[in-house]
Amino acid sequence: MGEIILERQEIESKLKKMAEQIAERNELEKSICLIGIVRRGVNVANMLADYIRECSELSVDVGALDITLYGSDHNLIAMYPVLNDTDINFSVDNRVVVLVDDILYTGKTIHTAIDALLKHGSPSEVQLACFIDRGRRTFPISADYSGVRIKGTGLDRVALHIDEIDGETCVIIEKRERPAMFLG
Repeated sequence: MGEIILERQEIESKLKKMAEQIAERNELEKSICLIGIVRRGVNVANMLADYIRECSELSVDVGALDITLYGSDHNLIAMYPVLNDTDINFSVDNRVVVLVDDILYTGKTIHTAIDALLKHGSPSEVQLACFIDRGRRTFPISADYSGVRIKGTGLDRVALHIDEIDGETCVIIEKRERPAMFLG
């Protein structure tokens, strides 16, 4: 295991700050949608929704968007349009949607998620919340809300661990032996 760089309490504090920023920016809305990207993005979306409800009067719908089938090959979207673990049981039409993921790095995941989201309807606005912003984009995508920015090299692997999935809540950083490969 790598070095722990953020503990649970720091993560919760940063998530609360992100929730306050989301609530403030959307204060004129009656309700918003948070849609987490499967897997850890869903957990982050649920935590943000709880904190938004604590700090504002906003009604918050939470859903899950599964883009794992797509991977980094956008050509697969046309071939395999079914999203297995997608759970969006409300309309996104003419609503503010905050797309939520744990880590923003190259932007490819978010690009694919936006394509998949638009198959579910036509939001009035799509905002992006990512707990960790790594920089190093290959797509022109930036987060509207982020908990922490962690710059590094291609040798760094940064991960947000969540209790429900990993048995602990923390952010770790590990060194790889060789740089990550980016396909696509």
